[in-house]
Amino acid sequence: MAYTEVTKDNLESLVEDSDMLVIDFWAEWCGPCKTFGPIFEKVSETYPEITFGKCNTENEREVGAAFDVRSIPTMAIFREGVLLFKEAGAFPEHLLVEIIGKVRDLDMDEVRAEIAKISKENADADASPDGDADANTDGDGDGDADAVTKADAGAANDAGAANDADAD
Repeated sequence: MAYTEVTKDNLESLVEDSDMLVIDFWAEWCGPCKTFGPIFEKVSETYPEITFGKCNTENEREVGAAFDVRSIPTMAIFREGVLLFKEAGAFPEHLLVEIIGKVRDLDMDEVRAEIAKISKENADADASPDGDADANTDGDGDGDADAVTKADAGAANDAGAANDADAD
């Protein structure tokens, strides 16, 4: 077992202390979670330099709510404390490996610069006289700019759609 259990008590330290953290949100009753779990665990053993965590959303409702997990399995990836990817779906092994590679290859100085730029634009818009600034920068309703989800992981979104189609 090359992963740790993610709880409300250790989440903050895992995010802060891990260069890269990959979290699988799951539940015992979830069929797709049972399919994805062994894939996640196998990939976690392939990358000992990356911290992998599993969060049982039934036991850790506060953590699931904090991540606005509405469908499981959901995977979230942090790098240097920045949430870069969050997407629901039971990813095939090759796609999970691809997503991890894309996150690992990101230039974090560029990511932080983009986050700062967006934050400044939002602050400027909030200060504008019309007051109709939209703090959500990527259209998904969570108020942030999911750098990888929107910029570098189009394949993941396509796979998510494929997973949704497979579930029908």
